[in-house]
Amino acid sequence: MAVMEAVTGAAVAATAPRNTDRVKEILSWYESDNPGTKTNLARLLNHGRLTGTGKLVILPVDQGFEHGPARSFASNPAGYDPNYHFELALAAGCNAYAAPLGFLEAAAARHAGEIPLILKLNNHDVLHDEKDPLSAVTGSVQDAMRLGCVAIGFTIYPGSSHSRQMYEQIRALGEEAKRAGLAVVVWSYPRGSSMSKEGETAIDVVAYAAHIAAQLGAHVIKVKLPTAHIEQAEAQKAYTKAAVPVDTLTSRVRHVVQSAFNGTRIVIFSGGAKKEDDEAVFDEARAIRDGGGFGSIIGRNSFQRPKEHALRFLQTVMKIYAGEMK
Repeated sequence: MAVMEAVTGAAVAATAPRNTDRVKEILSWYESDNPGTKTNLARLLNHGRLTGTGKLVILPVDQGFEHGPARSFASNPAGYDPNYHFELALAAGCNAYAAPLGFLEAAAARHAGEIPLILKLNNHDVLHDEKDPLSAVTGSVQDAMRLGCVAIGFTIYPGSSHSRQMYEQIRALGEEAKRAGLAVVVWSYPRGSSMSKEGETAIDVVAYAAHIAAQLGAHVIKVKLPTAHIEQAEAQKAYTKAAVPVDTLTSRVRHVVQSAFNGTRIVIFSGGAKKEDDEAVFDEARAIRDGGGFGSIIGRNSFQRPKEHALRFLQTVMKIYAGEMK
């Protein structure tokens, strides 16, 4: 028995992925974290088509809860089936799949150990779409552990009148998750009655949102791609005085990444609403890559396309991040 265990252990050691220098560098940034959390971060970075590159493409499917099932899945009815999204993420070679409790529970067992999972712990619906949103907590750290997840996900809305409550919630949930050896992914989406619609994606606001998520202890930060608009008058003075370049998407991505502890936190960018033009998304991926971003979290632009189209689309995005395409 001892010989068999030794042989089995040697086989596992021989096939398990070794951390590349880039992955080791990224893990070194999280100095306070325990080995369990760093192991789960490594699992995230060492899975799929982009293994070991330090880049990420994650499939998130919380839109059914956030926007409604018809708006999310009617254009590709296969998406009503929770298992479809597991299969899509696996076939595409995504680093991870993120979803609310119900979608993960529906198919996690049949795909146990096949792909890193992120449990989205809070969600918001649009049946009462208030100007100052506050998501409901819809899952727990214990749920994430039970389902074999590598991380929890949580949305904050900087600018909402309820933002302080959300900050306190993720601080507590993040502490519990880290104690359990899980990583923390924060969706940081500025929104609120004191902010213009244009301001939600303003460069100063998105950079601020990334910084807030980093200060709240996020390992991975998800933000929207920023525009050149500057929302805050005082920020405008600072940007002008320091001559911060924000004229191109690449320069704006670079500034957002800089705002997350000088690039020592993983910052990924939302794919947003579905775009009919694939090239528009590919150009965004190039700007993210060239600006030092860590990748994309692409939902509707993936699962709202027919599967074969989605696979070609995602593989092209991954080739861009891998440096295999200009």
